[in-house]
Amino acid sequence: MKIDPTAVISPKADIEEGVEIGPYSVIGDDVCIGKDTKIGPHVVIEGPAVIGKGNKIYQFASIGTPPQDLTYKGEKTKVIIGDNNVLREFVTINRASTKEEGVTVIGNDNYLMAYAHVAHDCRLGNNIIMANSATLGGHVRVGDHAIISAFVAVHQFVRIGEYSFVGAKCGVDRDIPPFMLASVDETGPRAKLFGVNSVGLRRKGFSKETIEVLKKAYKIIWREHKNLSKGIEKAIAELPKIPELELLLSFIKSSKRGVVR
Repeated sequence: MKIDPTAVISPKADIEEGVEIGPYSVIGDDVCIGKDTKIGPHVVIEGPAVIGKGNKIYQFASIGTPPQDLTYKGEKTKVIIGDNNVLREFVTINRASTKEEGVTVIGNDNYLMAYAHVAHDCRLGNNIIMANSATLGGHVRVGDHAIISAFVAVHQFVRIGEYSFVGAKCGVDRDIPPFMLASVDETGPRAKLFGVNSVGLRRKGFSKETIEVLKKAYKIIWREHKNLSKGIEKAIAELPKIPELELLLSFIKSSKRGVVR
């Protein structure tokens, strides 16, 4: 364990072996920091918070601060962060409100670049990239392997599906289905679908056959039909029943905010 003498560590914090804490960082009550996590200078972590093993948290990051929610009255909620995440400079992660389960969750192996913001009650999976200044409103869900580019603003309660890609400077106010690519066009900053995230899927090892099925599904659901329900029916009838297609269709059918088109 290597803790700079200028760091302020609560006696109620639980710091495991191999942890490094840099100058002037502040670790509050009820914070648990897992083995081999490295915390840079001027980091603030407020509890209750659980941070797993092997994370790298850079200077001026702020974790576990109260939710930016006017209805919050100081209730005891928390943040849980998994293992092997990288949280770059000025990343902010708020603890939860009481409107759901009282916890903001970050999974494993995620990379949050400088100034990324994760609001209260968000749940992020694993292997996600959030680029510089990407912002998640409260209660957002982000699936595994999603990439959210710089300056993207995601509305409260939106879902970002697995293996999706969101281009820079988007305003995302509806769900982005798994495996899809969303970005802006000349009509304005609101996110729109531009097809399957083919490059990303190839890089992740998806077969040509799977990608082709997803491309056909995109064409049937979003290009041939204005009515999503009819497009889904046709996709079910005409396309092979592969797990990726099942996930895509299930995501669309379960959407409460509607999906990006």
